[in-house]
Amino acid sequence: MKQNPITLEVLEILDAIDRRGSFAKAAEELNKATSALSYATQKLEEQLGIGIFQRQGRRSVLTPAGRLVLDEGRKILAASTLLVDRARELANGWEPRLRIALESTVNFSRFFETLNEFLAAHPTLEVDVCESVLSGGWEALERGDVDLVVGCPGPVPLQKGFRSVPITGGGMLPVIAKHHPLSKLAGDAKAIATALNKIRRVVSHDTSTVDIARSAGLSGGRQILYVQTIDQKLEAIVAGLGIGHLPTYRIQGHLQRGQLIKLNLYSAGDTNYIAWNITSKGKALQAFSKKLIAQSW
Repeated sequence: MKQNPITLEVLEILDAIDRRGSFAKAAEELNKATSALSYATQKLEEQLGIGIFQRQGRRSVLTPAGRLVLDEGRKILAASTLLVDRARELANGWEPRLRIALESTVNFSRFFETLNEFLAAHPTLEVDVCESVLSGGWEALERGDVDLVVGCPGPVPLQKGFRSVPITGGGMLPVIAKHHPLSKLAGDAKAIATALNKIRRVVSHDTSTVDIARSAGLSGGRQILYVQTIDQKLEAIVAGLGIGHLPTYRIQGHLQRGQLIKLNLYSAGDTNYIAWNITSKGKALQAFSKKLIAQSW
């Protein structure tokens, strides 16, 4: 097989010459003799049968063909640097990829702010985030589809080998749209309890597919509208289609504007968890979960 004349070394030389504007300055940066850079460039031109640089005054400027070689070559240089960094991190116990199931009721802004801080210190880590509802996150963790679940509601499944840490949050509020026909009963605990069977519930689908799916909050009654996400649930309730529990942090504006009204119903405070498999020893998982646990949710 014919050897490819475009090596990482020659790409680094072309990159330095282009950035510094001359062979002499590039040689100084690379700690090489100017003649070595000239020889490497001339050899590449001969092997490719094209001109790489042309003189413009005192500067060495890339030809169109040379620009193509360098522009594409810089992608190769960046990829090779990333490969080296990730290989070193893996050798030191840092896994290259972290898969996270994010419960639909979690404060997304808080989570992604924390993730941004973490990735600033570990830029080569690849992160894959999916959304889960109720038992779906636990199931994904058990199947090995994710490495970490954030905000999954209790109880924690027993004898599954999970390490779990409870987190505090803003909680969930049962609400109704102001223009809903029965919104006038919202503040009357006895009246709203009596009317519950007549009001449609808006319920998020459990993303569990193997275990028995479950629902939470106001899931009883004869009329139910199932939705896929919290965004859909919020919009459905605001539209007056029914009642349901929504994350407090998501609806503060709707409450202040009077679009939604809190229902005077008893609502047990659920405990949510950050969890991972006990057998998972990756340093990225350990460091990020520790950062999440320290966060005020």
